[in-house]
Amino acid sequence: MKLKVCGLSNSLEVKTCVSLNVSYCGFILNYQKSHRYISFNKAKKLTKIYKKNTKYVGVLVRPTEEELNYFSKLNLDYFQLYGNFRSEDLLKIKEKFKKKIILTIQVKKKDDVNKYKSIEKESDIILWDSSGYEESLDWNYEWLKPVSTRVEKMIAGNITIDKIKDLKGLADIIDVSGALETNKVKDIDKIKKFIFEIKKINDAN
Repeated sequence: MKLKVCGLSNSLEVKTCVSLNVSYCGFILNYQKSHRYISFNKAKKLTKIYKKNTKYVGVLVRPTEEELNYFSKLNLDYFQLYGNFRSEDLLKIKEKFKKKIILTIQVKKKDDVNKYKSIEKESDIILWDSSGYEESLDWNYEWLKPVSTRVEKMIAGNITIDKIKDLKGLADIIDVSGALETNKVKDIDKIKKFIFEIKKINDAN
């Protein structure tokens, strides 16, 4: 099980994640309602940090073509997209901007889980998330059990450290943000504890 730490906003947070071999670091690029939003210039500085084996992810909510073009200039490995995209839209984005795609499905009800079937072909990772953007909401992670896809599965939505063991086998990657914060600011100690808990669970299996 791999980890994505999302909503990073300073160099200490990024360097901590990279040094502890977090698989993905996420940056909120165009959603200014989120307290985790960062400016283009800050994102430029943070994505220049030497990343070793970590992948950098730009999170974009309903991006315009202009925004995709703008943010494609950053040192990103993935675009994480929220919005309504068809398979042909994703193919066009991948070919034009040379980024891998994490396509997000926001889950309100059980049937929402199956929306992956129409976009899995052009997605590199599929993220099942809660229906909230700037807040983490619960949903029933067990709904992912019957999902069968060749694409890596990522899961998000109010994932706390005590829930990690229950997600083993449901998803390849867990995506965490709010659980790593104290007063809406990333807490380095919480990040480290979360990473070590995942390592412990992985090592036990």
